[in-house]
Amino acid sequence: MPDVLLLALLLAAVAIGWWLGRRERRGTRVTGTSPTLARDYFVGLNYLLNDQQDRAIETFIGALEVNSDTIETHIALGNLFRSRGEADRAVKIHQNLLARPSLSGDQGDRVQLELSRDFLHLGLLDRAERLLLGLVKDAHDDELCRSAKRLLVDLLEREGEWQAALDVALPTLVRQHEDIRRAAAHWLCELANQERHSASPVLARRHLKQALSTDGRCVRANLLLADMALDTGQYRQAIRLLSRIPDQDKAFVPTMLEPLSHAYRLLDDETGLIRQLESLLEQAPYTSVIILLAESLRRHHGDAHAALELVGQQLNREPSLGAVDYLMRLYRQDTAADDERIELLQHHTDTLLKALPRHRCRRCGFSGEQLHWQCPRCRSWGTTKPITGIEGE
Repeated sequence: MPDVLLLALLLAAVAIGWWLGRRERRGTRVTGTSPTLARDYFVGLNYLLNDQQDRAIETFIGALEVNSDTIETHIALGNLFRSRGEADRAVKIHQNLLARPSLSGDQGDRVQLELSRDFLHLGLLDRAERLLLGLVKDAHDDELCRSAKRLLVDLLEREGEWQAALDVALPTLVRQHEDIRRAAAHWLCELANQERHSASPVLARRHLKQALSTDGRCVRANLLLADMALDTGQYRQAIRLLSRIPDQDKAFVPTMLEPLSHAYRLLDDETGLIRQLESLLEQAPYTSVIILLAESLRRHHGDAHAALELVGQQLNREPSLGAVDYLMRLYRQDTAADDERIELLQHHTDTLLKALPRHRCRRCGFSGEQLHWQCPRCRSWGTTKPITGIEGE
């Protein structure tokens, strides 16, 4: 279907381009069709009828005269080729346009922007970057300059040039676009990670605080700050930082549980952990919270009674495969003799849970075991979160 639309557009463009060119040269008087146009037109139709679409497209493009009235048509044709996965053809069309001395400044900028998109599509990042840097510096139109900045930011992000991406995005793009604001906070987290590995904790903390000032909902920044506090023995500070996460984004509560329990255990404060988990359970009754609280109660009381009661109550409120699996494990531990039936059921629930993904991108639906701060499929930052529901949290 896209091929049919493209060819229809080409046919129309050939006719319109010829007519406008004739009108420009001879006024409003319409003259007969030129022999060259007529020949190219019928040659293209012949290719089309013989199902040689590529040769038909080339013929029609050759017949379409480039002038000020057909610039947009040529740009659109190049974009159609790129959308079909034929960015090399799009490059030829857009480069051919740039070679025209009659282009205005705005038209030249527009063609360069599309050409940079072609290069990005082909993976020619250096060539795209040179074009975009020139547009950001010298573009005649403010809107086109912003588009060039967004494209340049995307390119720098692909290359892992976090500071360069920030330099381009701050302050205008970060202020105007929520997705770039969220991404910028994660770029700062990436810089903080690099600085931690190069033994620069002061710079790392500075970047993490800047991430939180850029996007107050950046859970990752508080997780990293808490991890750094744990490294330096500041366990209470780590707990305070982790306690902010439910207010930032409740969906990430399961992600904070491991460092939270680790901090309380290092303080030898099981009672404090139980109180914190009971508070979390009211805010976010997730399976991982229920299981961690049940395990803490079992250790604290020395038996499974309180844990069994807690899990049973929570299952009555909200069914959960993970909680059922844990409940059967408790039953097996609590009975004097092994029950083969419970063991079989628990084996099956455990197998099902291991086969299920734990995280899913809320934008494109990509799912997997690992938590990716940037979705591998749609490349969105901070949209991959723990899965909730019967088979999740």
